[in-house]
Amino acid sequence: MDRINLTDDLTLSRLVYGMWRLGDDADTSPAHVQAKVEACLAQGISTMDQADIYGGYEAEAILGAAFRAAPGLRDKVELVTKCDIVAPVGKYASARVKHYDTSARHIRASVEASLTHMATDHIDLLLIHRPDPMMDHHETGAALDALVTEGKVRAVGVSNFRPWDWDLLQSAMATQLCTNQIEMSLIARDSFTNGDLAHLQRLGVPPMAWSPLAGGALFGEGDAATRLRPHLERHATAQGVGTDAVAIAWLLAHPARILPVLGTNSLERIARIADATRVTLSREDWFELWTAAAGQEVP
Repeated sequence: MDRINLTDDLTLSRLVYGMWRLGDDADTSPAHVQAKVEACLAQGISTMDQADIYGGYEAEAILGAAFRAAPGLRDKVELVTKCDIVAPVGKYASARVKHYDTSARHIRASVEASLTHMATDHIDLLLIHRPDPMMDHHETGAALDALVTEGKVRAVGVSNFRPWDWDLLQSAMATQLCTNQIEMSLIARDSFTNGDLAHLQRLGVPPMAWSPLAGGALFGEGDAATRLRPHLERHATAQGVGTDAVAIAWLLAHPARILPVLGTNSLERIARIADATRVTLSREDWFELWTAAAGQEVP
């Protein structure tokens, strides 16, 4: 498995295991969660993607229980987590309205809670989950810098930020933001043309891609999925993989060094995540899939 350098001392596996639905599984026992992590590690997938809000603010603790039950497992992985979404569920049930909070107080409290929940003394990569229209970039930037200086967080980045949101926060920080996790898939292609991906490429920053299979819509009955199906199936058959591997390989083929975040609770599917790295797509193949998804040729 290839690895991508985000900072001088932090590398992530090219494919990332997403734990958004970890709490949705019928079996959330430490042994079963450990089996998922071990299935990833067997393929060289060592990066685990979390967020404080996942599972109604419970997914981090589910992972932490596995770490407590299997000493040494934490040291084999890189932990990514996110903060700033306050939704009226779980520990924030008393909130009157869903909102974002990038205050220093909230960021620090979120990090301390994540460290406790995941049974770790540091987070490898902390992301601000959503752009906050009320963000005081000086306060937020200073809070993130302090967490890095203290060693509680090794690196920081953002998620769902537009270029101007990134530039604003970065302007108030000594620490370099090292990634932006944005939605990217054959169906969600806006970032390829709206400047989001170009901004990161200009900076030499590898992006992370959430929902790289469009939440399963790539294999549904929508127009784009219907148009894509024969093309994905042809490439999958020719290269001995599933159609999902071809869709992920489409992202891997891009020169921006995209890190797709893939989430599934099926051990069988987890064991096949790395198949995407065996797929080869030419430039024409890449545009063929783009054209099928768009329903029209490029201008």
